[in-house]
Amino acid sequence: MTQWWYNHKTGEVEEGPQSLGSDRDGPYESREEAARAPEIARERAAAWNADPDDD
Repeated sequence: MTQWWYNHKTGEVEEGPQSLGSDRDGPYESREEAARAPEIARERAAAWNADPDDD
C-alpha cells in the first residue's frame, strides 16, 4: 500500500517518506488527502481548542 506525505517546507506531496520527519506530515492513504494536510491540521487544532475536557 502506498503512503503519501505532505512536506511543510516545500508544500509538495510525496509518495513515501522522502524528506526529514520534522518537515512532513503523514502518512495519508491518498495523494488528495495528503494535499489537504494543512487544512486537516487546522481542523484538528480547532477541535482540540474547543474540547471542554482539555482543562
